[in-house]
Amino acid sequence: MLTKFSLKKYVKELVFVFLCMLRTLPLLIILSFSLLAYGQKEERLPADLRQHNLTTYNASLFNPAFSFDRNNAESVAFWSRWQWQAIDGDPTTVFLNYTRKLNGRSAAGLAFFQQNTGVFFNTGGALNYAYQFQFNELVRLSVGLNVFAFQQELADDRFQTDPNLPLPLTSTVGTDFIVQMAPGVNISVERLSLSLASENLIDYNFNEKEGNTAKEDKIFMSLLSYDFPLMLGSATNAFLRPSMYLRTIPGQSNQVGFYTLLNTDKYWGQVGYNNFYGYGIGAGATFFKHLSLGALVELGTGASITKDTSFELMAAYLLGKPDQRNKVVGFDLESDTDIVMELNPDGQKKTAEVEVPEKAEESAQTDKEEAKQAKKVAKIEEKERRKREKFVRDSIARVEKEAALAAKALQKEQDREAKKIAKEAQGKDEEAREAELLARKQQEQARQLDSINKAREERALAEARSLAEKRKQDSIAKVEAARRLAERAKQQEADKPKQGEKYEEVQTEDGLEPGYYLIANVFGTKKYFEAFMSDLRSKGMDPGFFVRSKNNYHYAYLGRFDTMQAARAARDSNFGGKYTGKTWIFRVVGK
Repeated sequence: MLTKFSLKKYVKELVFVFLCMLRTLPLLIILSFSLLAYGQKEERLPADLRQHNLTTYNASLFNPAFSFDRNNAESVAFWSRWQWQAIDGDPTTVFLNYTRKLNGRSAAGLAFFQQNTGVFFNTGGALNYAYQFQFNELVRLSVGLNVFAFQQELADDRFQTDPNLPLPLTSTVGTDFIVQMAPGVNISVERLSLSLASENLIDYNFNEKEGNTAKEDKIFMSLLSYDFPLMLGSATNAFLRPSMYLRTIPGQSNQVGFYTLLNTDKYWGQVGYNNFYGYGIGAGATFFKHLSLGALVELGTGASITKDTSFELMAAYLLGKPDQRNKVVGFDLESDTDIVMELNPDGQKKTAEVEVPEKAEESAQTDKEEAKQAKKVAKIEEKERRKREKFVRDSIARVEKEAALAAKALQKEQDREAKKIAKEAQGKDEEAREAELLARKQQEQARQLDSINKAREERALAEARSLAEKRKQDSIAKVEAARRLAERAKQQEADKPKQGEKYEEVQTEDGLEPGYYLIANVFGTKKYFEAFMSDLRSKGMDPGFFVRSKNNYHYAYLGRFDTMQAARAARDSNFGGKYTGKTWIFRVVGK
């Protein structure tokens, strides 16, 4: 049973954590919306795992550190997602996971997954490990790691290569074996949690013998949440968890999302919003204290590629004992070792006990008496539990009432003090008026005496400012002229072809716009040229071309640039990782 002292301590801790949230939340909101406004690009289906709705079961897929305190102690969980398609089609993502706590500080998991990103089809497995550092009763730090190993193949094989066509596709068609590492960290201060994870911080393609993704293609996720314990009738371990998350997706606008989870040991429900995928609502229930089933529907919005609906199904089976399920930290109204007490006729407390038969030959009447006694004990336990819950509710209400009365008394005291100060100030108004009149006279005399000096100072100051402004303009003009000369020299130096660099330069011809063209290929046959252009467009590029009257060849280029530096950067980066074939620079000089 909670004492008055522990209740006051509980309220103080809750106010402290709430103030911490108020200080942290505006910063995260400003960061989220600033990142959201950054660089709106053409939307396409992201290549991430789309696991933003995983709140309880398989939460370690969102952050590997969650396998310790959000996954159940020992369970098998299944999750599947149908992205913008009917439920009778093949799911775009399937994840089957086994999680087990190794001890009081660590947990591990083993999983199988399949995912269709729209471009690639990935099939493989995942290993998970998480470890928690307990600094004190309130502060905990969890670190975790997911290691994915999977085969990757093209999800769409409609384009078939022709060996007679000189297209650079042979190195990209086939199946690749990839290992990918996803670390995560989660820090909890009582019931406030802040986490950070990366989905593909380190990866390696064993077929290509190089990293699978570039540095700028890494996916990062952060999440802020707070757990509010609840008392919902007979439902145990109930809590409300509002959360906010941010996801950075390569080549996409940043994803910002919110969701609220209501969870008990018997049922759960959640509602949320993602600025890319839309609104989501889900619910589930636990049967026989072990089997959990749930579903979620996500409605597309105008911010998405499509307004079609997405579906998610999830199932989990608890292999351990029901009381091993994770509970909200700091909320345990009664322990499993509570002893039921009853009063004897003298008003003294004693422990209720159930008589245990000492002999196997006891009669049926004795069994009935024991059953009645056990039923009576159960009723007493239930009554005591309700009394404790009522005491907690009454105590909280009493604390809130006392706080309101104290605030009211403080306000009255402040009002009395303000009236007293106002009365004292009123008596000093006359002295203040006389002092003000004297000060005005002195100011007028000083103003008259200083008028001549002030005029001289203003004239001298104006002349000095004019001279300084002239010098400033002359300096700016010199600096600007020097800068233009330096830029012109730098541009001329940059335009010089490097040794071994394939480069061609012509004067304006055939109406071409002056600039630097990154040439991907040159064709004398229109059939091969059209096949090559179609292949580039299927990879998401927007190539261009021109025909030279000199040789009647088709020049296919990936892009036009204003400077040699920009053209070289696009060539050296394989056009942003989109084109792995050889390229060269074709310059058109203006008149």
